[in-house]
Amino acid sequence: MPFQKTIRSEVSLTGIGIHSGKKINLTLIPAQRDTGVVFYRKDKNFPIKAKLPFVIDTSFATTLGVDGIKVRTVEHLLATLYVFGITNVIVEIDSSEVPVMDGSAVDFVKAILKAGIAKQGKSIPLLRITKPIYYEEAHSQIIAKPHRSFKITYKIFYEHPLIMEQSLSIEINEKNFLNEIAPARTFGFLRDILYLLKNGFAKGGSLENALVLDEKGVVGGSLRFKDEFVRHKILDAIGDFSLVGYPIQGHFIIEKGGHTSHINFLRKLIETGCYELVEEPYFNFQLTTQTVNF
Repeated sequence: MPFQKTIRSEVSLTGIGIHSGKKINLTLIPAQRDTGVVFYRKDKNFPIKAKLPFVIDTSFATTLGVDGIKVRTVEHLLATLYVFGITNVIVEIDSSEVPVMDGSAVDFVKAILKAGIAKQGKSIPLLRITKPIYYEEAHSQIIAKPHRSFKITYKIFYEHPLIMEQSLSIEINEKNFLNEIAPARTFGFLRDILYLLKNGFAKGGSLENALVLDEKGVVGGSLRFKDEFVRHKILDAIGDFSLVGYPIQGHFIIEKGGHTSHINFLRKLIETGCYELVEEPYFNFQLTTQTVNF
């Protein structure tokens, strides 16, 4: 069965908030068993748990909040913590947003590998999908069905010559995450920038932390993967799904999804009870000696 884990030592990162445009300092701090993942707003002296009930907004990022205090753009960090099995950690932050770094999860991966991972002497149940569940919202569709591990099949479609229809099906484990998902960067369209800025988003966005697309292709850069766009959508989904608070067993088939549909699907899953919490032997890929070329 999976054991609770934390990091072995503190590790810090500094970066820009993609929406706020502010310089942000973030420190990951080891935590005791049963703490969970907790964002601690150092500037407000206020903790916010990374759990589904505390999601307050899903506009262009996933935002957690309590009593008017929030932390947004949590998904890339949460995805990384989830895949490494980090169940207990304090995320100390001095602003209202997790820094975007280069738009991917690479810097968070490096930070956790630097800090090290410590197994804690207590198990954590698995959330296992027991029967199929279907969710539809606007143009988005999500299906979950039983599966021996955590698997995501994602399909996107954008009227852009570099994207059009992309799909990828992948088992979510450390090896696949490190090599296939973590390096995929967030993306946006040049035509949408003015709207985003007028509505308080993307103030810190740049060619250094996002893939920006004009009518023909990527502005001032190149892709890390031909299908980097759908890979980034999977990164977002892992982070959002981690908010259920348990390791997951199930196959999630997502078409034209986003943060809003991810979170609303999870709420329906919890309401309908198409899952069980189980404690039994569990075999997950563990990174031992692996060269990571970022």
